[in-house]
Amino acid sequence: MLRTVVTVLKNILGIPELRKRLLFTIAMLGVYRIGFHIYLPGVNVDALKSLMQSARESGGGLLDFVQMTSALTGGDLQNATVFSLGIMPYISASIIFSLLVKVFPRLEQLQKEGEAGRKAINRYTRYATVALCIVQGIFIISFLNSTTGGRTPIADSNIYMNFLQLTVLTGGALFLMWLGEKITEYGIGNGISLLIMAGIIASMPAALLSLFKGFGTLAPEEQPFFVLRMLLLTALFFGIVAAVVFITKGQRRIPIQQARVTRGRRTLGGSKHYMPIKVNSAGVLPIIFAQSLLILPTGVLSFLIGSDNRWLALLSPNSFWYMVLYVLMIGFFTYFWTSLYFNPTEIANNMKEYGSFIPGIRPGRRTAEYLEQVIHRITLAGAVFLAFIALTPQVVSRTLEVDYFISSFLGGTGILIVVGVALDLVDKIESQLLVRHYEGFVRTPPPQEKAGSSAP
Repeated sequence: MLRTVVTVLKNILGIPELRKRLLFTIAMLGVYRIGFHIYLPGVNVDALKSLMQSARESGGGLLDFVQMTSALTGGDLQNATVFSLGIMPYISASIIFSLLVKVFPRLEQLQKEGEAGRKAINRYTRYATVALCIVQGIFIISFLNSTTGGRTPIADSNIYMNFLQLTVLTGGALFLMWLGEKITEYGIGNGISLLIMAGIIASMPAALLSLFKGFGTLAPEEQPFFVLRMLLLTALFFGIVAAVVFITKGQRRIPIQQARVTRGRRTLGGSKHYMPIKVNSAGVLPIIFAQSLLILPTGVLSFLIGSDNRWLALLSPNSFWYMVLYVLMIGFFTYFWTSLYFNPTEIANNMKEYGSFIPGIRPGRRTAEYLEQVIHRITLAGAVFLAFIALTPQVVSRTLEVDYFISSFLGGTGILIVVGVALDLVDKIESQLLVRHYEGFVRTPPPQEKAGSSAP
């Protein structure tokens, strides 16, 4: 196994173009992380830390949404840095236009116009990104203007300083958008996804440090239980990663037969292929939408009327009704997102037009009904899987009595994003190696020789 890994690494570094792309990607990710250590102008770091500490002590509310959003988008809304917004505005604008394309026929027609139409939609997406940067930047600056202990994180708060900070935040988010596009063009993998994955992985050392910080203060009789809990967490982590990989790569293959057409003496068609339908075709978006709709309203209300309200307590992240609504919303958004991108009637009509059919199913309406039935069943399995992954952090945090910041790496959106991006990156490197006749990450065994055959 180790020898195979070393061989693959030698093959990767031995290809000049692939080596150049990997080094460029690593360098750009380094630039991305440097921006999180540069604070906004006029920010008092000590006052900012005390403000965040008081927010953590009050617990829940808007801080939960801030931490969740930072983990999802590769940003750092908790600290007033140049890249605090992360890639979040661009992702939000992209999701909005992905939905609008399916709703407005004009945008859908524009998308079907080819490269020119896609460039126009990308231009509109960038305009929307600037608008979202301004809105989200204003919320961050308003939060920084709050006072704790008689001190405010902004040393000299005035309209000119706030405008400068808003400009820096907007410029930082737009720079990350440009950086992600350059990684996609000159690096390896999807640049935006790699930036998000790098932001999630960068928070793992802090989680491990906080996990082992209290080990030395434990009594001798409690230390074996702590070690046992760590072993259980490690086993859960590897088991969940394996399950995420299995479901992410899992698909239902529907056989498609192409009709034979005789033209003169030639017979065309008759080939058989498959239509793959992924089990988790909606990806991580249902969890993101469900978390946003549950945490953001309760966070804003708790900020306005106080977090001790008994109605808001029913929707706290650890409550029963929160988990019930969480699961129902995940199921709804899974079906909603899948229905936007899979139209069984359109697929059946295209198959009928090109002379393809599913063996045993009549073309046209019967094919559409069959595809709709299969997609609904596959989507149900994907929704159950997403609900299981989404509830894992809460269950592990309450059962094993560990901090939610640590248990969040065992489930939720973070592990789905990291595993999905890592698999995509491995697939792209694999394709680069196979094109150049190198062995990839997965070695295929040589074909078995037939009995009685002799080598030439």
